[in-house]
Amino acid sequence: MRESLRILLVHDYAPQYGGAEVVNAALTDALRRRGHHVRRFTSTAGFDALPGDSPLRPEYACRGTLSRWRTALQSANPWAPAALRRAIDDFKPDVVHVKSFNTQLSPLILPVLRSVPSLYHAEWYRAVCPTGLKLLPSGAACTARAGVVCLSSGCVPVRDWLPLMAQQRLLRRWRGAFRAIIANSNATAQHLRDDGMATIIVVPNGTPERSAKTVLADVPAVVFAGRLVKEKGVDVLLRAFAQLHRLIPHATLDVVGDGAERTSLEALSRSLGLHHLVRFHGAQSRAQTEAVACGAWVQVVPSVWAEPFGLVATEAMMRGTAVIASAAGGLTDIVRNEATGLLVRPGDETALRDALHRVLSDRVLAARWGRTGHDVAMAEYGHAQFVDRILAVYDRLLDASRAELQ
Repeated sequence: MRESLRILLVHDYAPQYGGAEVVNAALTDALRRRGHHVRRFTSTAGFDALPGDSPLRPEYACRGTLSRWRTALQSANPWAPAALRRAIDDFKPDVVHVKSFNTQLSPLILPVLRSVPSLYHAEWYRAVCPTGLKLLPSGAACTARAGVVCLSSGCVPVRDWLPLMAQQRLLRRWRGAFRAIIANSNATAQHLRDDGMATIIVVPNGTPERSAKTVLADVPAVVFAGRLVKEKGVDVLLRAFAQLHRLIPHATLDVVGDGAERTSLEALSRSLGLHHLVRFHGAQSRAQTEAVACGAWVQVVPSVWAEPFGLVATEAMMRGTAVIASAAGGLTDIVRNEATGLLVRPGDETALRDALHRVLSDRVLAARWGRTGHDVAMAEYGHAQFVDRILAVYDRLLDASRAELQ
């Protein structure tokens, strides 16, 4: 039986703003169920939205903000190093597992980590890109290293460029504090390697295991779940769906999620004459999302950027739903073209329409790809397997640390 470990999980945020926070909360619970002692360290950003007794509130925290001062704070948070040092002195962790730290806690925490076995778990590109997207305003993928190009390309405004470049410089100077680096996909790992990081271990995110659904909706149904922001490509999906409507007039589309683009996307849906076929559900809990998605013939992940992973794709596969996704980033690791769904070129409305038509015109095909997706998800993306892999990294990290002491 594995020795019980004391693990400090470090993350920018306590509230569940996105997939990274969902993965972090699930990992915390799973490690505790296996008998490990886990405490969390975050900033206080977003605490106002959490009830006083919320289980999401961490054991340790330092000052954070969601105000306009966030850019300065994420570059050099003066409260974070001392607060983290106090947490380490109090808890005495065997391992410090750092997830997101560069949107609140800042690189100033890195020198503190030299005193304890620490690892960095990259779940997006923020450690090597000030926007975290590796995407130019034109929609093209960015292949340049962070620097003057971030300003000249229009990715970063003038007022933010200097502090963000200072952040990148500190990151490169002190990232040696991490004795191991985990990436959630081959795409994330490659971006880290391109910036000079080495010995990266790829550990795909986990999804709670479950039985596959068995019944598709009576009419061809499409579902999207995610934040309503430009990089998610929901506008591309709506235009593709409008083209599909001429071929399969009775198909429906459910959009689950909220974000800055919701108003404009609802207006686009109306202008395309889809208001009677497209339902915007807003932000929903996991259970509510599953209730909406359970009868879908296909789930679409139409991102116009290279998603670092694509948790919604593995969740759909675990449910037993076929997936159509953009052929970029971590989604190319997950979706098996012509076996669990289809991969299409990002931003290509016609290709997405054709992919939708293929799945929605063949109920048997949709069901078969869904069943295969469930088998793949159970074999490769189950949450128990994810936790096993994380614990194996901890073992390697601790073995290397013991060897250094001998």
